[in-house]
Amino acid sequence: MATVISIANGGFALNGAPTYPGRSWKGRRIEGLLFNSRMANAIADDENPATRGAWAYADGDWDAERNTREFVAALPSYRAHGLLAVCLNLQGGSPQGYSWNQPWRICGFAPDGALKSAWAARLEKVIAACDRLGMVVILGLFYGKQSGTLKDETAVKAAVANTVDWLLDTAATNVLIEIGNEVDLENVWAHPIIAAARCHELIELAKKRGQGKLLVSTSLIMLDAPPAAIVATADFLLPHGNRVHGAAGHFQPSPHGIRLQVARWRAASGYRGQPIVYNEDDHFEFDKSDNHFVAAVESGASWGFFDYRMSRERFEDGFQSLPVDWTISSVRKRGFFGLLKEITGA
Repeated sequence: MATVISIANGGFALNGAPTYPGRSWKGRRIEGLLFNSRMANAIADDENPATRGAWAYADGDWDAERNTREFVAALPSYRAHGLLAVCLNLQGGSPQGYSWNQPWRICGFAPDGALKSAWAARLEKVIAACDRLGMVVILGLFYGKQSGTLKDETAVKAAVANTVDWLLDTAATNVLIEIGNEVDLENVWAHPIIAAARCHELIELAKKRGQGKLLVSTSLIMLDAPPAAIVATADFLLPHGNRVHGAAGHFQPSPHGIRLQVARWRAASGYRGQPIVYNEDDHFEFDKSDNHFVAAVESGASWGFFDYRMSRERFEDGFQSLPVDWTISSVRKRGFFGLLKEITGA
C-alpha cells in the first residue's frame, strides 16, 4: 500500500506528513483535518428479492458490481476537489436516507460473523483505488437496523475479528475503523455489545486484534459528551451533526450548535486530544457564510457530508439512496465540493 493514515500532533497524517500541509482558510488551520463524505452503500448489495427491485437503474436491474465500479470511477473527481476520505459500511445505510422500517437485507456478514467474499472483493477494489489516490476509507462495521443479521454476541465479535484480520491480510494501511454507526441510537441495536454502553469492548477488541496497526473509533449522534469508556479507548472521535438543529427544528442548521457540540466533546471525561471528525451531517447551506461545515472548521474539527435523495428528488441527487449517481451531479453536491475546494485549496 502507498497511503498510510496515522495520527500525529492531534491531527491526521498521510505517509507521515500532515493532511493539507501548511493550509489555512480565513485564518483557520486546515492542516491535519480529514474532510470526508458518507458513501455508506458504495459496496452494498440487497439480498432480499422482495426489495432489491426497488433499486433498479433506469437502464437496467440493480447491480452491486456496477454500483461499486461507478463509485470507484468517481473517486478522482472527489480527490481533485480536496476530499481525503470516504465513509463506507459493511451493513450499508438506509437506501432511503431515513426509514424506520427496513425490510431489505444489506449486510456484508454472514449470521456467524464471516465476511462475505463478494463484499470483501468490492471493498478491496475501493481500498486499492483510494490508496492510489492518496485517500482514506472510514470503514463502518455495523448499522443499527441490519445488526440483527448477526445471530448473537459471539457472531458480533467474530465480525470484528474477521474484518480486522482481513484488513491485516490485505495490508490495508489507509483504513480507519468505525465500529458502529450512531451506537447511541435508541431501539435499533439487536446486540447490546454494539450499543453505546458497551461499544468500547469492541473498540478494544479491534485495537488488540489489529496489533496497533489500525485506528479505531465509533460514531455517536449525542450532543453532550460521549461515554467516558468510549473516549478512553477510541483513537479519534466521531460525532454526527444530524441532530444539531436550529430553533425551527429538523433540517434547520445551527452552526453554533456544532461549535457547542465540539466544545462538549473536548470537555469529555478522559479526552486526551484525539482528532474530532464529523463523518455524517445532513445540514448544508453551503452558499452561506456560516454553516455546519464552516463551524466545524472554525472549531478545529473535520467535517463529513451526508447526502441522500429526498422526497421527489431526481436520480442525480444524493450519495446514499440507491441507486446512486456517484458523479458531482446536483446543486447540493456542487455546493459541498465547491466549498471543500475553496477551504482546502485543491
